[in-house]
Amino acid sequence: MEHLSFEERMIKALDAGVDQFGGEFRPQALTDLVKAGKVTEERLDTSVHRLLREKFRLGLFDNPFVDTAAADIRVGTDEARAEGLAAQAAAHVLLANGSGPAQLPLAAQPLRLYAEGLSAAALGNRAHLVDAPEEADVAVLRLAAPFEQRGEEGTLEYFFHAGSLDFPEEEIERVRRICRTVPTVIDVYLDRPAVLTPLAEDAAALTANFDATEEAFVKVLFGEAEPQGRLPFDLPSSMEAVVASRSDVPFDTAGPLFSFGHGLNYTERTTTSG
Repeated sequence: MEHLSFEERMIKALDAGVDQFGGEFRPQALTDLVKAGKVTEERLDTSVHRLLREKFRLGLFDNPFVDTAAADIRVGTDEARAEGLAAQAAAHVLLANGSGPAQLPLAAQPLRLYAEGLSAAALGNRAHLVDAPEEADVAVLRLAAPFEQRGEEGTLEYFFHAGSLDFPEEEIERVRRICRTVPTVIDVYLDRPAVLTPLAEDAAALTANFDATEEAFVKVLFGEAEPQGRLPFDLPSSMEAVVASRSDVPFDTAGPLFSFGHGLNYTERTTTSG
């Protein structure tokens, strides 16, 4: 359907029996199709009937009123937030941990820290932030897995990360310069299995998170919480290995940098991959 317009694809989906366009933010397109007579109101009524029928079967209308007072008591309490923070911290994966000043957890001492993606508010009095790697004892870089923007704005595809798992070459060189200037901890948000090989070569320590807050990461960074996570997928050693693998066969990527289930802790101070 790639050769069709967005509106033509929408008509095809409706003809195929689709009742709900989840994740799309272009309702005007459907409204315009109805006004143009290309989609009938009766077709919309059919979808509404089907969707409401399932909601009634699930009992969603049996007790439709929310007790807001009870919600305020149960949601967002200090205890619930503390448990959530502890879970986020524990979910960090310690991929590699070398020796020296950037070995994790960072030592409890006056520390000059160059940080990207980490605020002074999150650090508190644990370290003194400096403006340049050359001024620091240790650097901490919080990165996100790379992606290529795809799809039209407002469509479901636009909101998903896709494309190459390689970091751009200029970003690799920039991170390497920092690593070669000062011992560096790299933490990567893995919403997809990025190729970390060129970064791992120079990083003093390497961790992964799955959209953790700054506060949770800082607790792991300074040993106030233990990283207990394990990789939920292989981390490929190269994009070439990904392309050569079979998409319908699990763990088919040759020579992964870190394997499914890999994860160290603070008693295993080794850089050996899984």
